[in-house]
Amino acid sequence: MSEKRIRSVGIVVKPNNEDAEATALQLSDWLRARGIQLAGEPVFTGKETDETRQKIDADMIVVLGGDGTMIATARMVADCDVLVLGINYGGLGYLTDFRIEEMYSAIESILAGDYEVDQRVMLDVEHRRGNEIAGSGRVLNDVVINKAALARIIEIEVTLNGQFVNSFRSDGLIVATPTGSTAYNLSAGGPIVYPSMNAVLLTPICPFTLTNRPIVVPDRAEIELKLIDGHEGVILTLDGQTGFSMNGGDTVRIRKSETTLNLLQPPNRNYFDVLRNKLKWGR
Repeated sequence: MSEKRIRSVGIVVKPNNEDAEATALQLSDWLRARGIQLAGEPVFTGKETDETRQKIDADMIVVLGGDGTMIATARMVADCDVLVLGINYGGLGYLTDFRIEEMYSAIESILAGDYEVDQRVMLDVEHRRGNEIAGSGRVLNDVVINKAALARIIEIEVTLNGQFVNSFRSDGLIVATPTGSTAYNLSAGGPIVYPSMNAVLLTPICPFTLTNRPIVVPDRAEIELKLIDGHEGVILTLDGQTGFSMNGGDTVRIRKSETTLNLLQPPNRNYFDVLRNKLKWGR
C-alpha cells in the first residue's frame, strides 16, 4: 500500500467508556488544530444504530477501544484504502496495538508519512434463502454456522468454486480468515495462520466423526455452505456480532472482499511476540 496524505480522520469509540469518550473529544480538538478534517462526529459502536450499514469515508480511522470495537469498525470501512489506528481501551488488545500514551506521537508520525501497514483480508458474505438475499455483511474474523444448545447435530454441505468438498455433520462450522485463526477457530482446534497468508480456514465444531478435520483453502475461492436439514435454533453469525436465523436449504456464499483492513502497526512489530504476550502462546 502506497503512502498517502492524511486529510480526514474518523473516530470510532468503545461505548460506555468515559475515558475513551473524553479522549475522543480531546483528539477531535487536537486534529482540528492541525487542519485535519473530521469525518463526522465520533461513532460509538454497540449502540442501537444502523452501524452495520454505516460507512466511514476518511483517510484514517482512529479506534479507541478493544478488539470488539476494531471488529465492528471493519464493517464500517468504506470501499477505499482507509488506514486504521487502534488505541487499546479494551482488555486483550490483540488488534489494537497502541497504548493511549503512544497515541499522539503515533499520529504525528503517521501525518508525517512515517508508518507501517498490515493489510488484513476480509470476507464478503451473503445469506440466501431461495433466490432472496436474507442477509449480508463483511467479516474480519469469521463466519460461523452453529446450533442452539439443545438442537441436534446439523449437516452442512460445502462447495468450493462449485466443486463439492464434503458434508460436515457437527455442531457447526467456522470459516475463518488468517486474522480470525486465533479467535473461535483456535478454540475449536483449528490452526494458527500467519496474518499475511492468502488462505481461508474451514473448521468443524465438535464434528461427529474424527476424520472431519480443519482444512485450509485459497482465499480467492468462492465458498458456499448449505444447511441440509431444517432445525430450530441454527444461527449464522458474522464476527460474533451480527446474527441471522437459518432454515433448511439456506445457503451462505463467502468470497474474499476487495476491501482490506489496513492496520497501522508500531515500528518493528513482531507477530510472534503478540502471540506469546497476548495469547500466552507456548506457556
